[in-house]
Amino acid sequence: MSGKNIREKGIQSLLFLSGTVAVVALFLLCIFLFREGILLFEDYPVSSFLTNTKWFPTASPPIFGLLPLLLGSLIVTAGAIMFSVPLGIAAAIYISELANPRISSILKPVTEILAGIPSVVFGFFGLVILAPVVQRTLEIPTGQTALTGSIMLGIMALPTIISISEDAISSVPRSIKEGSLALGSTKWQTIYRVTVPAALSGISAAVMLGIGRAIGETMTVMMVTGNSAVIPGFPSGLFAPVRTMTATIALEMGEVPQGSDHFHALFAVGSVLFITTFIINILANYVKRRYRFNL
Repeated sequence: MSGKNIREKGIQSLLFLSGTVAVVALFLLCIFLFREGILLFEDYPVSSFLTNTKWFPTASPPIFGLLPLLLGSLIVTAGAIMFSVPLGIAAAIYISELANPRISSILKPVTEILAGIPSVVFGFFGLVILAPVVQRTLEIPTGQTALTGSIMLGIMALPTIISISEDAISSVPRSIKEGSLALGSTKWQTIYRVTVPAALSGISAAVMLGIGRAIGETMTVMMVTGNSAVIPGFPSGLFAPVRTMTATIALEMGEVPQGSDHFHALFAVGSVLFITTFIINILANYVKRRYRFNL
């Protein structure tokens, strides 16, 4: 066997080993997370955990209700997506199709740099700058609300949505765009009737990954949403303090006795969060594969 073949076999083995380690690590993480979470249900009914409207772990007896935490996470995430998706797709269209190449070469790297900013910086900005603005503008008791969290999570999800959507739009073959223009379509008609539909799979995957980024965020929502573990009303819940699943784990895990029901309840919350984000990523991959060859 030649030296070239030996190197290729070595590289293949290394890549296989890397993939195997990643899969095994994920499998072990699942076992650890679910094993600790399931122990809660030896003494606490599953139905009460899923449907109870209160989270009072220090009460006697303790009350572990997932519902207010789940709804808080969903409200904040839904608000973030409503804010970030239109803005992110519009920015991706501008960078890919409308901007001057020199401007585009600046905007794309700057957008990707935003993804590397620590979440605590976003949270500090939201707490010090955005929360007072929301409080004064809406004339509400506190600016630490689901709306503030939604805006900050939307800003954090923007780099993911913009970057992946821009790549999808740029990958549309130039011949399709030129054919549309040759048939008499304007540039704008070509964008929204040809280019965007052709890149829909990548845009959909970007939205799904943006949702996963938002729902799994911890530090920012912990700092700006008020951390009130009650079921938010509708539609006023967007302007009231809420608590998310991630914030609950971060706030309480360091203070609970190991092996207690409260300890296992936090692992159960983490299991629900893990399943939620796992499903979102599976859907994103399915959408991307399903429509990959539409072009």
